[in-house]
Amino acid sequence: MPILSVHNLSKTFVSRKHILGPKKHFTAVKKISFDLEHGEILGLLGTNGAGKTTTIQMLLGLLTPSSGQITYFGKDFERHRSAILEKVTFASTYVKLPGRLSVSENLDIFARLNGVPTNIRKERIAEFLKLFDMWNMRDKETGTLSAGQMTRVMLAKAFIPRPAVVLLDEPTASLDPDVAQEVRSFVIKQKREFGLSALFTSHNMDEVTEVCDRVLVMKDGMIVANNTPSQLASSVAVAHVHLVITHGLESAINYAKENNLPFKVYERSIELDIDELAIAQFLSALAHAGVTYSQIFIDKPTLEDFFLSLVQKKDVHHKDNQ
Repeated sequence: MPILSVHNLSKTFVSRKHILGPKKHFTAVKKISFDLEHGEILGLLGTNGAGKTTTIQMLLGLLTPSSGQITYFGKDFERHRSAILEKVTFASTYVKLPGRLSVSENLDIFARLNGVPTNIRKERIAEFLKLFDMWNMRDKETGTLSAGQMTRVMLAKAFIPRPAVVLLDEPTASLDPDVAQEVRSFVIKQKREFGLSALFTSHNMDEVTEVCDRVLVMKDGMIVANNTPSQLASSVAVAHVHLVITHGLESAINYAKENNLPFKVYERSIELDIDELAIAQFLSALAHAGVTYSQIFIDKPTLEDFFLSLVQKKDVHHKDNQ
């Protein structure tokens, strides 16, 4: 049984430009369905306005769905909300905590709300503040923290209850690269050691590839792709080829123009996007034209390539690749 199941979930907002004017309807999420398995980290990708935030808010009970059903642990979320939310936590770079309370006070309140027993609450708070290198800031007012420090406190808040499910909304967006890597490693470790299930949003495609077992891509309120990062990347045929030219740069440029290949020139090198199956023909043509090069780099398609190709399409129909 999936730990989280979403079936035909929709959210429509109704507004009026003027008090007596006609109602306007905007559907932010359109009948999406997906499952989150036990011990799975599921990526949720999409451009701004794709419906990710609205989806997360419905999964947290902050918005009421217009239609559809959310089920956690086999229980209907609408009917068992309080009990379910003791096992479900949330962390986001874009959410702040009450600024006049200290870091420790904020964490203590949220630990109580999540049902963490009195005898282990202080121990857990200390454990996670030390883990995220915030122990020395425990008595500071939260409102004085930097964006990166606030993000670390939010992560501590999310993991102190040892949740069964955590919703992570761009958890590393304001962190330095070394700290962001520590957070990614920590999330993976929680999955391996405690069977954590997570919904993970990020604009960093390399991060999603590293952390996530499977990826959902949203566009215009719909799920338009659902597969592993590697499978989604492999569906893109275009590779990136970078050549450091020692002779014949103009011939290489002319070949790219004649064959309508996207390219960039950097002093004595050229970078092209080309179908993987056409690489051999391309290199053969360069050799025939007398082009010589000292280095060549060929990068296979990535999740970012897939994402960009998908969001740039004007008409994308709903497709489930499971």
